[in-house]
Amino acid sequence: MGRMTENPLPPIVAYGPLNPYLTQELERRFTVHAVAADADLSTLPADVRSARALVSFGSVGAPATIMDALPQLEMIGLFSVGYDKVDVDHARAKGIRVTNTPDVLTDDVADLAVGLLYATVRNIAANDRMVRAGDWTRGVKPALSGRVTGSRIGILGLGRIGRAIAKRLEPVAGEIIYHNRREAADAPYRYVADGLDFARQSDVIIVATSGGPEAAKLVDAAMLDALGPDGVIVNISRGRVIDEDALVAALAERRIAGAGLDVFVNEPHVPQALLTMDHVVLQPHQGSATVHTRKAMADLVLANLDAHFAGEPLLTPVV
Repeated sequence: MGRMTENPLPPIVAYGPLNPYLTQELERRFTVHAVAADADLSTLPADVRSARALVSFGSVGAPATIMDALPQLEMIGLFSVGYDKVDVDHARAKGIRVTNTPDVLTDDVADLAVGLLYATVRNIAANDRMVRAGDWTRGVKPALSGRVTGSRIGILGLGRIGRAIAKRLEPVAGEIIYHNRREAADAPYRYVADGLDFARQSDVIIVATSGGPEAAKLVDAAMLDALGPDGVIVNISRGRVIDEDALVAALAERRIAGAGLDVFVNEPHVPQALLTMDHVVLQPHQGSATVHTRKAMADLVLANLDAHFAGEPLLTPVV
C-alpha cells in the first residue's frame, strides 16, 4: 500500500485477525497496516508507526506496548463489548480514545446463555453424544436430567445482557434474583446483596457481569459451594470472572451439578479436565457469533472511526 504522500487515506493498524467484512470496509476508508498480535513491535516500519487508529478484536485488545509503539495513535476501535484486554488507564493517560460495540450483540449473547442453560440442565450435549455413539440403540438408558421450569435463576450482573437473559427466562423461572455491586433501582427482580447468599438461593447462576479486572474470580470456591450439588452455572461473560481451578474441582467432585461455558481464562485453551466431563457444555466463545450481529458490530466499529476522523462525537466511547 502507498505511503501517505501517495495515498490520502488515514493510516490505521489492524491488530491481530479481523473478520473479512470489517477488513474489506476498513480498506475502503483507510490505509490499513496489518500487525500480528505477537509481532515484534520494536521493528515496526515508519509508515505503520504513523497509524492514527487501531482496530482489534476484544480477545486481542490493546496493551500499553502497542500504544507506545504507535506514537501518532488517536483512537482504538474495539470489535467487542468487553474491553478487559485494553490498558484503559494507559490509553486515558495518553489521550487515546477507546470505543467498543455494546447493545448490538445483547440479544444474541442472551440467546446463547439461555441455550447453554437448557443444554446443561437437560443433558442435551451428552445425550447427543450418546445417540451418535450408538449407545441408545444398544439399550443404554440416559440419566434423568434436572429441569429449568420453576427453578430460581440468579443473574450475576444485571446489565444490558443480564436483563435480556432475565427477560427471556421470566415465563419459565420460579423466581429471578440478581446480584450486582449495587441494587438497580428499576429492576423488577429481587436483589440479593451478599454474593454467598445469592449463590445459596440460586438453583442456577448465569454469569453476565462485565469482565473487567474488578470482576476477576468474582465466582470463587466459596460461591460454588454455596450454589451446591444440585446447582448449575452458565458463563457468557469472561473466563476470568470464575476461578477456573475452583470450577474444575467443583465439577470433578460433583459439588455442583453442571456448567455451560462459552468463555475461558486462557482461550482458546480449555482446561483438559473439562473435555471429559459429560455434565459440562462447552462453546468456543460464540456469544455474539451470528452473521447479523458480527456485521452490526463491524458497522459500529466503522461508525466510530468515521465519527472520529470527521471530528464528530464518538458513538460508543469507553474512554
